[in-house]
Amino acid sequence: MTSPSSIPFAPMNAIPQGGEYTPKYTMRTLGEIRSGTYFERGDILVAKITPSFENGKQAIATELPTPFGFGTTEIIPLRPFNGEHDRRLLFFYLLHPDVRHHVAERMEGATGRQRIPVDVILDLPIPEFNPEAQTTIADSLEMIQRLKAIESQAVKATTNLKRAAMGTLFTRGLRGEEQKETEIGPVPESWEVVNFASVRERLQYGTSVRCTYDVSDHPVLRIPNIEPQRITSDDLKYCTLTGVDAAKYCLEDGDLLFIRTNGVLDRLGSCAVYGGYPANSLFASYLIRAKVKPDFVVPHFAASFFGSELGTSIVAGRAISASDGKFNLNTAAIDSLLLPLPPTLSEQGEIVSVLDAIDRKIELHRRKRAVLEELFKALLHKLMTGEIRVGELDSLPVELDREKQK
Repeated sequence: MTSPSSIPFAPMNAIPQGGEYTPKYTMRTLGEIRSGTYFERGDILVAKITPSFENGKQAIATELPTPFGFGTTEIIPLRPFNGEHDRRLLFFYLLHPDVRHHVAERMEGATGRQRIPVDVILDLPIPEFNPEAQTTIADSLEMIQRLKAIESQAVKATTNLKRAAMGTLFTRGLRGEEQKETEIGPVPESWEVVNFASVRERLQYGTSVRCTYDVSDHPVLRIPNIEPQRITSDDLKYCTLTGVDAAKYCLEDGDLLFIRTNGVLDRLGSCAVYGGYPANSLFASYLIRAKVKPDFVVPHFAASFFGSELGTSIVAGRAISASDGKFNLNTAAIDSLLLPLPPTLSEQGEIVSVLDAIDRKIELHRRKRAVLEELFKALLHKLMTGEIRVGELDSLPVELDREKQK
């Protein structure tokens, strides 16, 4: 049994965002709690400081081991006057983008440390529903959130599976052959550990030309467009280079792109393979293009290795610390990277295929989660604006079941 002197405490980093209910409490003695905000079991805890509020940090104090707890001074506890009000409905209502915008506009204080006055929350207009309708709406929105949480857990589990698979594939190979010790640790007996310089044709820094969101013939890939092993076209910018100036930086299928500077060491050396999309892409100066020798290396194999825990640690070992707190790589550092290679391109390709299959599973769960997030937002908006009626929610479980089958 929990000692009465041990109290749940919820710091700001314990307040979830995106619709999860329960904070991650830590137990503290009364003497350890020097300041805090008192709350009771079942209270809604809303972050009142920027940017935590705008980011959707809020919780319901469920699963509280004591009748009350304390949290950061940067939260506002809310509770209904009586049992006729379903607190979940208020919780979801506060996630509505228009509601958050309305509240955020009324923050007070210095830039960067603005806070919500309590009266702004208390004066917030809320649609009226009878108790039965409140429960129906809250149940429907909660159902979507639970399904979204399942997809999030699936993404996490499959990502962990990929991490474990990479650890096995790059140290034991596909066929469980005998291992040998090398400068990077154990690898399969038939593999060879080489310097990247020996298997690349060239390295090149990207263009420093100014980029904008004005669409032109040439997208310019930047750090935000580089994800492990793949390019993302989110947040794409363009440049006005033409002719030979553009041709110098024009990417070709199979080009590797390394991040050469970053404040996060694990992102340094993140490597993606250009596959022809976005078409006519150039690459920016914070990236380095590597063209590998096609008779020795499958580009996606190299990118996968440098995205593994072992590969990331090798890259980190070559990082150069800068005075601004960032970490840098240059072409010499990339050339010195060690890369374990199977004896055949076909074996490299098989390993890539295994990891691609896991990636497709991860992407499937991400897409399902994104669909559920959009459904949640649309349903919340339409319910609060009266575009759909509570009685129309009877078909929601059927629609969600169809979505799960996709």
